[in-house]
Parts: sequence; structure tokens; C-alpha cells
Amino acid sequence: MFEELINKSETEINMMSPLTWAYVGDSVYEMYIRTYLSNSTNFNPHKMHIIAIKYVKAEAQAKILEKLKDELTDEEKDIVRRGRNTENHHLPKHASATDYMYATAFEALIGYLFLTKKYNRLKEVLKKCIEIVENN
Repeated sequence: MFEELINKSETEINMMSPLTWAYVGDSVYEMYIRTYLSNSTNFNPHKMHIIAIKYVKAEAQAKILEKLKDELTDEEKDIVRRGRNTENHHLPKHASATDYMYATAFEALIGYLFLTKKYNRLKEVLKKCIEIVENN
């Protein structure tokens, strides 16, 4: 369904700002979590939203990335490094600057995998995210 929306080559995607990857990754991850919760619970939308926060807040994303780091490929580690080191002028309201920086790196990885159509790897990473949050 989304494949036809992505019309850039991997080279062009590599030249994008990591903040663009994070912008896309934020929505991909949020959609995955919301879909996961709607399929695995019978809660109303408000309750699902409250639960989703524990998956999507910056602190949680930073912790997920910390636990995933040893399982990432060298290419993925480079994407994370670029996402983490990107200058972002947004000041977080509900997170430390460090957590926000690592959450941006996490979202950049998710967005990059989505944009480069590495769907199998994206699926693996997203499933591990669920496991990490649920086991903490």
C-alpha cells in the first residue's frame, strides 16, 4: 500500500536529513503501536492511548534503542549515529535532552528502514520494540 508513495532511490534517501527520517519514523512507529494495541486488546481508544504512551514517549524510545544497539547492523548503527547527532532546535517538554536525542535517532532508524523499503528488517525491529517494552 505504501510502496508506491516511496519514489526515491536509496542514494536519494541517504542524502535526506536524518530529521526527515525521524519525521517519517515517528508516524510509522506510532501507527505500528496503535495497530498492535487495537489488535491485542479490547480497550477503548482512550485507554489504548494511555498504554501507547509507554511505547512512544522519548524515554521509552531511548531505552529501546539502548537495548537494540547490539543487534543493529553497521549500516543501522550509522543511521542511528546520524539521527542522534543531527542538530535539532526543538526543545523537549517532557523528556531530557539526551532521551530526546536518542528518541530522534530511534525514529530516524524506523523511518530509514521504511523509506528504503527494508520491510522485513523493519518488522523485526518493531517486534523487538514490543518485546522490550513489555519485558520492562
